[in-house]
Amino acid sequence: MGVVVEPGVPPEIAGLLRANAPLLARIRAGWVPPASAPAPRRRSPSGVALLAATPVVLALMAVLLESPAAPAGFVLLGAFMLVVLVKTSTLGEAPETERPYERTVYEQARLHDGRFLLPDDFDEEARAVLLRAQRAIGGVLRSHVNAEGLLDGARNAVMLPEQEWEIARLLAKLAALRADHRELLDRGVAPEVAAVVEPLERALATSESAVVARVEALERYAGHVADAERAYHAREQIEELRARLPRYEELLAESGADGLSVPELERLAEDADQLERVLRRSVSSAHEAFRYLEG
Repeated sequence: MGVVVEPGVPPEIAGLLRANAPLLARIRAGWVPPASAPAPRRRSPSGVALLAATPVVLALMAVLLESPAAPAGFVLLGAFMLVVLVKTSTLGEAPETERPYERTVYEQARLHDGRFLLPDDFDEEARAVLLRAQRAIGGVLRSHVNAEGLLDGARNAVMLPEQEWEIARLLAKLAALRADHRELLDRGVAPEVAAVVEPLERALATSESAVVARVEALERYAGHVADAERAYHAREQIEELRARLPRYEELLAESGADGLSVPELERLAEDADQLERVLRRSVSSAHEAFRYLEG
């Protein structure tokens, strides 16, 4: 599993966070990347050479201006001075440089602190439950019946990521409390405290059961969607075979075997109608399960 990001985080920032789990773990542990160093000032080699040649060129121009070709000398002098001005204006300019990548990740992690969860936030039990939820959500969002609009694609795209975040948030909190509880038990519990420990353990178990119930609801929804997906693909295949049926019938007629038509071919229309009914029932069941998730 990777980084889980709150759905409200902008997509480009969420993608940056998901791609940098190890770096985010270092940042959370206290690592701070170095600040951006100022870009070195660079001189243009052509500009430096032009400045060095200026005294020589001016001396030649002075000689030229005293000769019969003075008008041409004025033109050349003006052109040269324009080039010198342009080049010297760019000397010492520092090119724009991007901030170091790690600094960008660091700043976004600090800005969105509390809006993403790392793999280290989950213990083994929580991680297993979260993976179940993510598999169910991924199966729905990647399905053809969702892409074709047979489900409520827009609501799926909004609600299912919200479900993933809420489940992940609760599991992370549950994992942290479990770790604290185990640490307390490892230190040993006085008899006077034992009576309090048992209700706390029941609270942990009850909370975990409630989160697992959410995941099971997602899995039921995903199961109905999977049934609809199978019926959808089977219906497509039946329709493709029905489109080819005239060619088979033509072949049978030309070969003189038209009286021996294959019974399976004659049932294609019936099979297609049956698959259509199965698909509709599956989609209807998926909608019912979706409404249960909203409750």
